[in-house]
Amino acid sequence: MSGISSGAVAFQLAYQISPIVMTGGIASALPGAMLPLLSLSNALSFVGGLLTPGDTAPSVGEYFAYFQPLPGGTLIDQQIGMYPFANQTVAANAVIQQPLVISMLMVCPAGGGGGYATKAALMQSLQSSFDQHNKSGGLYTILTPFFPYVDCVMTAMTDVSSGATKQVQNTYKLDFLKPLVSLADAQGAENALMSQISGNVPSAAAVNSTAY
Repeated sequence: MSGISSGAVAFQLAYQISPIVMTGGIASALPGAMLPLLSLSNALSFVGGLLTPGDTAPSVGEYFAYFQPLPGGTLIDQQIGMYPFANQTVAANAVIQQPLVISMLMVCPAGGGGGYATKAALMQSLQSSFDQHNKSGGLYTILTPFFPYVDCVMTAMTDVSSGATKQVQNTYKLDFLKPLVSLADAQGAENALMSQISGNVPSAAAVNSTAY
């Protein structure tokens, strides 16, 4: 790594080696309720625990999997309402916000010590961890170089390997969706409503309900 700057190494670690962090779910009992995917994909290097790498940590070019964001990730996604409008001014502002989506490519060729045997064990462990995390309501934070996707849900994990190499099942696509309403959004709305109630200020919902 003598020819690689510290900035380049930091970029690789953050966006290519460990850009996915599990939150809540199976990470609920960990400090901060956060678990970097690196702790699972390179479990053999974390002999001291899920968050404690040992002396056998691999170099930048020897990790189990490498990630990159796929084209098509959305930063803003809105649709225009197609129903009749009272006037053109209303129609121009009638947009419907859509959830953001991001897909990550996970390249994990069999190599290093153990070869296919080690890769098979790690892949089965990853799939099981993803499945359990999703079933327990866990979320994901996905870091990309120019935009972080926070509080996402996983929608699919798909084998997208090609015939470019002789290795089979060496590339996977991980699809994530950022819901329109997160737990933090719901709590914020509830806190605002409770604050209005405690301050004897009628909410919009209350005003509308008394109009009939």
